Amino acid sequence: MGVNKAWRFSVILANLALLQQQNGNHSPSRRGGKHHHHQHQHHHHSHNEWWRRWRSSATQQRRKIPWSLVCGLMLFILGLISLFTGHVASDLEWYSQRLVKHNLGRLRREPIDKWKSKYSNFFYGCSERGRNFAPAKHERSSNGYLLIAASGGLNQQRTGITDAVVVARILNATLVIPELDHHSYWKDDSDFVNIFDVDWFISYLAKDVTIVKRVPDKFMRSMEKPPYTMRVPRKSPPEYYIDQVLPILLRRRVVQLTKFDYRLANNLDDEQLQKLRCRVNYHALRFAKPIQDIGQRLVMKVRKMAKRFIAIHLRFEPDMLAFSGCYYGGGEKEKFELGEIRKRWATLPDLSAEEERARGKCPLTPHEVGLMLRALGFANDTYIYVASGEIYGGEDTLRPLKELFPNFYTKEMLANEELKPFLPFSSRLAAIDYIVCDESDVFVTNNNGNMAKILAGRRRYAGHKRTIRPNAKRLSALLMERDKMDWDTFAKKVKSCQRGFMGEPDEMRPGRGEFHEYPSPCICEKPFSNDGSSNDEAHLLEQAPMNSKAKVPSKYMEEKQSEKRPLRSEKRSTREEPASLREMEDVQNFPD
Repeated sequence: MGVNKAWRFSVILANLALLQQQNGNHSPSRRGGKHHHHQHQHHHHSHNEWWRRWRSSATQQRRKIPWSLVCGLMLFILGLISLFTGHVASDLEWYSQRLVKHNLGRLRREPIDKWKSKYSNFFYGCSERGRNFAPAKHERSSNGYLLIAASGGLNQQRTGITDAVVVARILNATLVIPELDHHSYWKDDSDFVNIFDVDWFISYLAKDVTIVKRVPDKFMRSMEKPPYTMRVPRKSPPEYYIDQVLPILLRRRVVQLTKFDYRLANNLDDEQLQKLRCRVNYHALRFAKPIQDIGQRLVMKVRKMAKRFIAIHLRFEPDMLAFSGCYYGGGEKEKFELGEIRKRWATLPDLSAEEERARGKCPLTPHEVGLMLRALGFANDTYIYVASGEIYGGEDTLRPLKELFPNFYTKEMLANEELKPFLPFSSRLAAIDYIVCDESDVFVTNNNGNMAKILAGRRRYAGHKRTIRPNAKRLSALLMERDKMDWDTFAKKVKSCQRGFMGEPDEMRPGRGEFHEYPSPCICEKPFSNDGSSNDEAHLLEQAPMNSKAKVPSKYMEEKQSEKRPLRSEKRSTREEPASLREMEDVQNFPD
């Protein structure tokens, strides 16, 4: 009970006990009245007899003390102790919170290491299968075969493949290797086997989901009807698949889900299913050997020239700019060209270029990206790898970035003849860029598209490798005013804008954004190291958002010798973003 209740209860019991005692002592005794005169007459009894009777009477009185009085007194004392300790604990908590806020304010002012988070070593990816996660159903005992038709570019299809495995697990179905999209904007006819290592994919997930390359011919010939085809709503919860898809699967035995991208809910209550997502995305989906080999060769070439390098996903292609509805000062020519491309998405609303830029929805130009990086402290001799397709404006658009960073490279510059077999296939080229960006020391995104999200989540899973996402909303306004201030002032303001957008561990908030970008159930904290520096506690204060900051120091000290465990935190509400084309039902795909 609370301190106040315990205090009141103890006082009431003590008073009741005292009243009972008083009533017992003042009750009249007729027998004593009758013999009073007789006792007076026999006053000659000895003093010893009087003393014996007095002691007997006192003993009887002591034996009549009720237990309610004793309990009341004990509770009264406990109430005093609770009241005192409660005030002390409250004061200690208040002072500890003040200390935490003071330390956080001091730490927030410290400069950020532009190459690597000094706190990244305290976290690691954890997606191991739980002990109670039942083994996969065998093909013959499963509920049927699940066919998947992915949609979009490489990374959008990657999310669909990841979610398809989880859906097959929910339905206890046998998953058939997903069919990739051959009809989207990119017109790439690559199949799953051309991009991913299909045998590794099947074997790695064998304990989670049974996966086959095709439905057995004998089974297909025995079917009375062709596979049932359906499309589920965006971000459907597991209950939808159980209620709407499973009955059809049990009846027809083969079901095909079309345009399967972002068709599974972002937040799943079952943490084991979220970890399965991570196992698929970060382990099972390994690129095919030809893609993996050329990607690693490009990384080695850059490493021979520089110990560290930056990879930039510029995403300044014509389709992206047309989709964004932004304007970059190219006059009527730009408006006409991008307007014609924009017609490919019939459902896009009319947008104000000025309003979109003010909202931070416009990709930065290559020049603006270069200015941001120089302001963050990256020197002129830093090596950069640019992952991009056709840049709108060509060499004229790239020239300012090359002047800021002369050590400028692309896959075309590094691979030469090796790249020719891949040139007709946009998804395979994107896979090569993916490998180099993943291996880079710093990854810079320039939009919030699929590749940016997927790589950001993967790098967080790999230990919070430095990932910089421009705070476009604040930077856009600052860049428009850059001619009105000196360089030092501009650089200081850029660094201020970018706090919270540098890939630090404290940017991980469960429930925030897409799971593929913020895979919080798959990020664990390492046990506290006894040989850590004296700044370890300060580090823990800085990394507190995934837990209550006021409790961080003591929590970590108590967990020094504990086993590794997933991070836990208070639920935070998901930040709603303005509706985009990708979130609409049955529309064409957001540029990858």
